[in-house]
Amino acid sequence: MSYVCREYDVGTADVFAILLDPASYPEWLIGAKAIRSIDESWPEPGSRFHHRVGLGALTISDCTEVLAVEPPSMLQLRVRARPLIAGVVTFRVVGNGERCVVVMEEEPARRVIGNLVRPVMDPATHVRNHRSLRRLGASVARREGPTHG
Repeated sequence: MSYVCREYDVGTADVFAILLDPASYPEWLIGAKAIRSIDESWPEPGSRFHHRVGLGALTISDCTEVLAVEPPSMLQLRVRARPLIAGVVTFRVVGNGERCVVVMEEEPARRVIGNLVRPVMDPATHVRNHRSLRRLGASVARREGPTHG
């Protein structure tokens, strides 16, 4: 499992709004290339957004599904980029109106396969998620405008 967290100088609602906006993912989530469509029922459990993910010219089209959502503190997603990747990502946002911490946990969806590739994938996933949370902070700052740091 990859576990990363980052503190932001904004409230939980500001960060959670970005987490709930799939259209923002290519801006801050490393590997997200494009959002192809979003279910009308988003972000209800079972709803999906369809995306392209990848590195460089290699991209895969698949979807991400909401498993659970508790605004403004938790979003759990089943992420897929088949046949290579299937996992569960949980975002937790803790804080108040002025500061918050975002925790991002990612684990393989299939334990047997996940346990076999974990020694190779966990370090890379950790670095990607750490960088993604840094970029999330930049996205929050852009949305907040020049009066917020």
